[in-house]
Amino acid sequence: MTKITPELPIEVDSETGVWTTDALPMLYVPRHFFINNHMAVEEALGVDKYAEILYHAGYKSAWHWCEKEAELHGLDGVDVFEHYMRRLSQRGWGHFIVEAIDVEAGTCQVRLEHSAFVYQLGKVGRKVEYMFTGWFAGAMDQILAARGSTLRTVAEQTQSAAEQGCDVGRFVTRPLDTPRG
Repeated sequence: MTKITPELPIEVDSETGVWTTDALPMLYVPRHFFINNHMAVEEALGVDKYAEILYHAGYKSAWHWCEKEAELHGLDGVDVFEHYMRRLSQRGWGHFIVEAIDVEAGTCQVRLEHSAFVYQLGKVGRKVEYMFTGWFAGAMDQILAARGSTLRTVAEQTQSAAEQGCDVGRFVTRPLDTPRG
């Protein structure tokens, strides 16, 4: 196994124990702990309700993160989105690969390899990474708003490596008023 040293700037405050990356306070927890909590909430609320809650929370968080990172690093457009995917990949969620992106059109296609959810849950026969969908629309919409565009998007997971016959996860983002492809 090749060990890759993440290029994340991780700082730990010796007085408070607070971990900081990209100027944001972070929590460091084992994957099984997070996934077990995620599954408990899913069971209590139901997948559809939990997915809706996570979509909106993820959207808001992605918008905020992209806004702050764009300002900090002087990034815009596709560079903001790719920076976001790189940072998500470095944080252990999986490897997010931007296969296609057109910021002006509000569209993108993202492939997810090595999903933390699939590693923990295995082949469960359904899409399990719905937590990420709001992240893509939130990132895209922040980039669009920063450019003065009123276009807004929606994202969906179209496939998961947790489904039979699938090796990767796939997500698409499209303008809000565009029918599903």
